[in-house]
Amino acid sequence: MIKVNELRGIIAKNGLTQSQVARKLDIVPQTFYEKMKKGIFGSDEISVMIKELHIENPMDIFFADDVT
Repeated sequence: MIKVNELRGIIAKNGLTQSQVARKLDIVPQTFYEKMKKGIFGSDEISVMIKELHIENPMDIFFADDVT
Protein backbone atom coordinates (compact mmCIF):
# COMPACT_ATOMS: atom_id res chain seq x y z
CA MET A 1 0.00 0.00 0.00
CA ILE A 2 1.07 3.55 -0.59
CA LYS A 3 1.56 6.47 1.75
CA VAL A 4 -1.50 8.39 0.63
CA ASN A 5 -0.84 11.53 2.67
CA GLU A 6 2.67 11.86 1.27
CA LEU A 7 1.36 11.35 -2.26
CA ARG A 8 -1.26 14.06 -1.69
CA GLY A 9 1.52 16.39 -0.53
CA ILE A 10 3.57 15.68 -3.64
CA ILE A 11 0.55 16.31 -5.86
CA ALA A 12 -0.01 19.67 -4.14
CA LYS A 13 3.70 20.53 -4.29
CA ASN A 14 3.51 20.07 -8.07
CA GLY A 15 0.59 22.49 -8.21
CA LEU A 16 -1.84 19.84 -9.40
CA THR A 17 -5.19 18.59 -8.22
CA GLN A 18 -6.07 14.93 -7.83
CA SER A 19 -8.41 15.33 -10.80
CA GLN A 20 -5.53 16.55 -12.96
CA VAL A 21 -3.40 13.59 -11.92
CA ALA A 22 -6.31 11.27 -12.74
CA ARG A 23 -6.42 12.70 -16.27
CA LYS A 24 -2.68 12.12 -16.65
CA LEU A 25 -3.35 8.48 -15.73
CA ASP A 26 -6.24 8.28 -18.24
CA ILE A 27 -8.74 7.46 -15.51
CA VAL A 28 -11.74 9.39 -14.25
CA PRO A 29 -11.29 11.34 -11.00
CA GLN A 30 -13.71 9.06 -9.11
CA THR A 31 -11.54 6.05 -9.94
CA PHE A 32 -8.46 7.94 -8.78
CA TYR A 33 -10.16 8.85 -5.49
CA GLU A 34 -11.12 5.20 -4.92
CA LYS A 35 -7.56 4.07 -5.61
CA MET A 36 -6.26 6.69 -3.17
CA LYS A 37 -8.78 5.54 -0.57
CA LYS A 38 -7.61 1.92 -0.96
CA GLY A 39 -3.96 2.93 -1.29
CA ILE A 40 -3.45 0.73 -4.33
CA PHE A 41 -2.37 1.67 -7.85
CA GLY A 42 -1.22 -0.43 -10.80
CA SER A 43 2.43 -0.46 -11.84
CA ASP A 44 1.70 1.55 -15.02
CA GLU A 45 -0.08 4.21 -12.96
CA ILE A 46 2.79 4.34 -10.49
CA SER A 47 5.28 4.78 -13.34
CA VAL A 48 3.31 7.71 -14.73
CA MET A 49 3.04 9.37 -11.32
CA ILE A 50 6.78 8.96 -10.67
CA LYS A 51 7.54 10.69 -13.96
CA GLU A 52 4.81 13.36 -13.94
CA LEU A 53 5.19 14.28 -10.26
CA HIS A 54 9.01 14.12 -10.29
CA ILE A 55 9.08 11.67 -7.37
CA GLU A 56 12.69 11.11 -6.34
CA ASN A 57 12.16 8.29 -3.83
CA PRO A 58 9.24 6.23 -5.13
CA MET A 59 10.04 3.25 -2.92
CA ASP A 60 9.33 5.36 0.17
CA ILE A 61 5.84 6.22 -1.07
CA PHE A 62 4.57 3.40 -3.27
CA PHE A 63 6.15 0.41 -1.59
CA ALA A 64 5.95 1.44 2.04
CA ASP A 65 5.89 -1.11 4.84
CA ASP A 66 4.39 1.40 7.26
CA VAL A 67 1.47 3.33 5.79
CA THR A 68 0.71 5.59 8.73
